[in-house]
Amino acid sequence: MKNTLKDLMLPAPVEGGFAMDGYWVWCSSVIRGEDGKYHMFASRWSMDYPMHPGWLVASEIVRAVSDTSVGPYKFQEVVLPARGPQYFDGRSTHNPHITRCGDTYILYYMGSTHPFPELKNPSELKHEDDITVVARANKRIGVATSKSIFGPWKRSDNPILFPRPEYFDNFFTSNPAPCIDMDGGCTMIYKTRTYLSSLDAPFLHGNMSFGVVKSKSPTEGFSQMLDIPLFNGEGFEMEDPFIWMDKDGYNLMAKDMKGNVCGEKMGGIYAFSDDGIQWILKRDSLFYSRSILWDDGIVREMGNLERPFLLMEDGKPVCAFFATSDGKNGEGFMECTRTWNMAIPLRAEE
Repeated sequence: MKNTLKDLMLPAPVEGGFAMDGYWVWCSSVIRGEDGKYHMFASRWSMDYPMHPGWLVASEIVRAVSDTSVGPYKFQEVVLPARGPQYFDGRSTHNPHITRCGDTYILYYMGSTHPFPELKNPSELKHEDDITVVARANKRIGVATSKSIFGPWKRSDNPILFPRPEYFDNFFTSNPAPCIDMDGGCTMIYKTRTYLSSLDAPFLHGNMSFGVVKSKSPTEGFSQMLDIPLFNGEGFEMEDPFIWMDKDGYNLMAKDMKGNVCGEKMGGIYAFSDDGIQWILKRDSLFYSRSILWDDGIVREMGNLERPFLLMEDGKPVCAFFATSDGKNGEGFMECTRTWNMAIPLRAEE
């Protein structure tokens, strides 16, 4: 990619994107449906829960629609609701990524489950609660398919990717970033962590890291390609990958948790790959920033700018989407009072 994403950004519409009264909203992924309209798949969960970690136990994937790519998007339906603790995704669905292969829509997502009863006081949910600890360890990547953007969605009863006990990805698999290859297969980046525990401290884990999987099918047969984390440099910690292809190869952007790669805490990094497995990370270059120019003329530093997604048309990015909040300092989900999915139109790349 010749330009950074921030160089392509036009002012973000204040009235664009997607929000819902009474809900935390996160994780936007957009595609143009057979009706010609733009359909956003997003995560939501009740504000009865804290924003973080409420998503772990109460998120559901919904669909919203707009006549334009930037929105505003209007809620249409719940696509992947809770379906019981016996399923790997029975209590929470999150991290949607919608794409299409041939005549089939494919919805990748993270699902989780736990065996505990519904919370009597959801506002008091904490990171160290048993329900949260179990739900985090049970995060797995799933897939659902449909011939229509309106469903019905055929949902797999099993994850497409499991942790590997003897490797760096032995804790969970989440945050799917798939790319449908030219041959109809799939290359995917995913987020994971490593257990650092003992019997005396069974819930310690390492920093977030990325793995790579490949398959000949977009919905099954995924194989982990790396025995060590992608970008295995000291001090690196990233999450929220997004990958796409152009005529030169694979592109990746992700959130730099500490800012020691791109120079801004929770700003965006960029990497390139010929094969989707071995990646070249561009150091000391800010691909996107949390400081955003809005169409009211004001530049605001967003509390969060996460889960990046590019809407592609004719092979070119035309709109960027991010989950954002009204919090501060890159830790917005810990103190925010509102979250939404924002849309940023992009000018044509030179």
